[in-house]
Amino acid sequence: MEMTTTAAKQGAQNRPPTSAPEWRVTVPEGASVTVEQHEASRTARAWAWLVSLLRLALMRDNRVVGLGRRVWRIGADDPRRAVHGLKVGLALALVSVFYYTRPLYDGVGGAAMWAVLTVVVVFEYTVGGCVYKGLNRAIATASATVVALGVHWIASKSGDKLEPFIRSGSVFLLAAMATFSRFIPAVKARFDYGVTIFILTYSLVAVSGYRVGALVAMAQQRVSTIAIGVSICVATCALICPVWAGQELHRATARNMDKLAAAVESIVDDYFSASAAAAADKPSPTPASNRAAAKAIEGYIRCVLNSKASEDAQANLARWEPPHGQFGFRHPYAQYRNVGAAMRHCAYCVEALAACCVRSASSAGTTAQPGHLAGACTRVAALCGRVLREASGSVAEMATSGALDLAVADMSDAVRELQDDLRALPPSALLVLDEAAQLFTVTSLLIEVSARIEGVVDAVDTLARLANFKPADDEKPAESAAKVEVEP
Repeated sequence: MEMTTTAAKQGAQNRPPTSAPEWRVTVPEGASVTVEQHEASRTARAWAWLVSLLRLALMRDNRVVGLGRRVWRIGADDPRRAVHGLKVGLALALVSVFYYTRPLYDGVGGAAMWAVLTVVVVFEYTVGGCVYKGLNRAIATASATVVALGVHWIASKSGDKLEPFIRSGSVFLLAAMATFSRFIPAVKARFDYGVTIFILTYSLVAVSGYRVGALVAMAQQRVSTIAIGVSICVATCALICPVWAGQELHRATARNMDKLAAAVESIVDDYFSASAAAAADKPSPTPASNRAAAKAIEGYIRCVLNSKASEDAQANLARWEPPHGQFGFRHPYAQYRNVGAAMRHCAYCVEALAACCVRSASSAGTTAQPGHLAGACTRVAALCGRVLREASGSVAEMATSGALDLAVADMSDAVRELQDDLRALPPSALLVLDEAAQLFTVTSLLIEVSARIEGVVDAVDTLARLANFKPADDEKPAESAAKVEVEP
């Protein structure tokens, strides 16, 4: 360091006095190596960060990958959902032409944006939902506009002092009466959305009419643009891969009957199989398989019990749909509610049967059930499932089933035989009170299930009569009965 300072001083003495002073920094040995190591460590950290990002993106538990899989599964389960998104995009693209094209824009004016908003709020998944919202919005807008123009004319003739009071009073009265009408069940079910649009439109037109001069032109433009939006929505929804609410309700009713049939059969079969295995000291199914089976049965029952909201909504929307296929103008969609109510009435009893069987299976092994009533109970459960499946097939095909009456008769005979076997139980089978109580409870619930299934059949027969189901062929019932014949 001293040698460097001395050399610097000597250089400063040798330089001419007019030159500017120079500064020199002495770099210690090995500094270049330190800089290279620092750059290398920075590169290594960047590479490690990039590798960690790639590893995170490829992990199965990554949220982005999981979200992508869920989205793909939703679209794969029902491709109509993806088609619905494309239909909404197409409708918005068509209606936006009225805003982007100068000749069309001049025809509707600045109110063209109302057509875009109409498509956004009116377009629904089903045709019935789209027609329901579209007609409600169009009728409510037109009626509110007419009433608002009438009030505006009356207010304008009453003088400057009374005009604000007339307008405010009309908004108060009409809004109060329209809001109260939403509590009426018939209005709530069919015109709830229309009442809301009526209140909104009347308030906008009535309030803006106090400051706007060309009120009639503004109202006309708003009505025309909303009509354009509604027309595009209904045409796109009904003509491109339509989803009919009536068909969805029809198929859901048939599916719920099949699920209820599977639940009844599975509950009784699992219960008596477990009881027989316990009585014979055989290995029973693993707890995991028992839990999986119980979860599947519970899912079937819950699907039937939780169907009321969707059935009511689909029945209300289906009444707005135009005729399509076998569904005419006066198709009895309300009767599907009665069929669903009968199925839920039966499902409650099936749920109680499942709970009773689970409690009995978790207790000590029995010796009475498998030997005396297992065959009769299993036969009743199988015939209950057969009746429900025949009713489901009748609804799905919209045809009366000759095998349905035969299946109901066989189920009734099996129930009578079960009651006779229950009365004829030997005293030795009733020595254990707990086991006897479990046996009587399971049997009584199974008999009650069969009685409630007859109520489902009556509701299906009423639906077949009101909907004019086509008569079944003479040969088809015999073939169906031969296929579903149950071994005693």
